[in-house]
Amino acid sequence: MAPRRFKSCLSENLLTILTILGVVGGTVLGFILRNVREDGWSAREIMYIQFTGDLYLRMLKALILPLIVSSIVSAIGSLDLSLSGKIGARSIYYYSTTTVCAVILGIVLVLVIRPGEIGTPSEITEGNNTATRYVLTEDTMLDLIRNLFPPNLIQACTGQYRTVLIPPEGFVPDPNATMPDDIGSWEISSKYGDGTNTLGLVIFGIVMGITLAKMGDLGKPLLDFFNALSEAMMIITNWVVWLSPIGVMFLVASKLLEIKDLSAILGQMGVYFMVVLLGLFLHGFGTLSIIYYVCTRELPFKAIAQMGQVLVTAFGTASSSATLPITLQCLDRMGLDPRITRFVVPIGATINMDGTALYEAVAAIFISQVRGLKLSIVNVIAISVTATAASIGAAGIPQAGLVTMVMVLDTVGLPSKDVILIIAVDWLLDRFRTTINVMCDALGACIIEKMSKGELAAADQLEENVELTHLRKAEA
Repeated sequence: MAPRRFKSCLSENLLTILTILGVVGGTVLGFILRNVREDGWSAREIMYIQFTGDLYLRMLKALILPLIVSSIVSAIGSLDLSLSGKIGARSIYYYSTTTVCAVILGIVLVLVIRPGEIGTPSEITEGNNTATRYVLTEDTMLDLIRNLFPPNLIQACTGQYRTVLIPPEGFVPDPNATMPDDIGSWEISSKYGDGTNTLGLVIFGIVMGITLAKMGDLGKPLLDFFNALSEAMMIITNWVVWLSPIGVMFLVASKLLEIKDLSAILGQMGVYFMVVLLGLFLHGFGTLSIIYYVCTRELPFKAIAQMGQVLVTAFGTASSSATLPITLQCLDRMGLDPRITRFVVPIGATINMDGTALYEAVAAIFISQVRGLKLSIVNVIAISVTATAASIGAAGIPQAGLVTMVMVLDTVGLPSKDVILIIAVDWLLDRFRTTINVMCDALGACIIEKMSKGELAAADQLEENVELTHLRKAEA
């Protein structure tokens, strides 16, 4: 009996076990390759090692666009409009609550432990390739709103709108300064940067789903198309997901080879690293667990254990967007209603970045402590608000938080070049905060599904009664 139960458990969790072994194998391979050559590996050689992992990431990313649009349209179109509104409201309440809690937790930890005042102050390394983007915080927020309403859906699949401020002739950047005093008078232009405008496509999917639900039988053929597309994407995801162990192994190994100095995790940066890690751990297994218990009267640890494949993939890819197909597949296996998961998870993967919000709040205050800048309560509140907004605007791609970090630093008057103070350990922290982002999305789907079960059952019963009435009329 015991061997049979062991085999059953092994077969059910085989992919998760293999993916964990992929992470461990990638770590071991990375350290072995680092020690093989004392002079390090060239960028081209690292590219060769990363090639297999890149192919895996490209496959996952190819699924994101059709999966997000089809999932949201099919989920909302299959629900009653009043029920869609309730589920949407619950999603917003949940995501808002978790993000605010993450920011507050991060700020409390960094103000209490004060990692920037421990040890020898960090020195800024030369030769960084972080280009300063001269733009006001207001421009970043307005761009976020503009991207909600893309003028061209085809363009939204390949680019995001960005405001560009053109400096006056003869302008010379000062590496030790923050934004120039006269930046508000610079000429305003714009461009479409690389990257899918996921926010705009999510809004389009929501509007399309509401429209099809309102059309009733007339919109059913189009709704059936999106249902079929969503299922097709999940089948393809099932094929791709078995490549996870190999892809994750080479991604982790190549990232370890890219790091020039692993000793940066020691000393002052080590304290900062541990503060962020402590905050992520407390938020993931403390705050989220409390919210889960309050909403469902159940402990979340069984659900978290079933998400092992999702969490390992999030850690290996460092991309919540790339992990989205696997998250949906995992929640389907857990027996959650697809109408909930297809609606809640894509939105969460787009706008809910708890780990990023916590990290940006901690990083901004840490840098201010290193620089000896005393923060007032107004500065702290400004950081919390900006970190929350920046996390919403952060793309679900590796190290996207570094881009929005500049906006948070500008809030307290710190130069954007100070971002490089935390780059040394950001590659690893990025994997942990992505894991928390994804776990928050998945637990949110579990919470909202349990809270909506009665309404879903009533909607199903009503639909059955309507179909039965139509059938009787047809027989008559």
